[in-house]
Amino acid sequence: MTNQILAKRYAKALLTLGREDGAYEKYGEELDRFVAFCEKEPEFADAISNPLYVRESRRVICRAVFDKTGLSPVFKSLVNLMIEKNRLGIISEVRSFYHKLLDELANLSRAKVTSATTLSEEAVDSIKASLEKATGSSVIVEIEVDPELIGGVVARVGDLVLDGSVRTQLASIRKNLMKG
Repeated sequence: MTNQILAKRYAKALLTLGREDGAYEKYGEELDRFVAFCEKEPEFADAISNPLYVRESRRVICRAVFDKTGLSPVFKSLVNLMIEKNRLGIISEVRSFYHKLLDELANLSRAKVTSATTLSEEAVDSIKASLEKATGSSVIVEIEVDPELIGGVVARVGDLVLDGSVRTQLASIRKNLMKG
């Protein structure tokens, strides 16, 4: 099974438990803290995710960290299960999918808008409103500047790509001219 499929399953399971006990936002925060700690302390991450180390030793190390961080029993169980299955190496992917699921639950979409130049606040608001209308959900917009676009914008929301860049329009004209 691929890591993405496994990460989705763990994320869905954690969200299901969180919705049952009303602590799904807390679990997301704990997931963020744990992954951030693993990124900050690569030796710790290696010690708990490397299958060359004995499972019980990995659990003891985790318990020591858990005792100091005050993580919930549900989150501790998730980590212990992932240690048992030698899958703690995909905890970052679990976090990513968990946040995607939280966004879906909140009817929230994240858009990446790339423009050739810095956009005014009015332009960003207009793009956001258009994307909200197109997706039927609230949209959080992340802006990026790429001078290679020449002009216009490219907006990505999930699988939806709206390309209004001059670069793409020129490429289309060129293609049509070459066809004859």
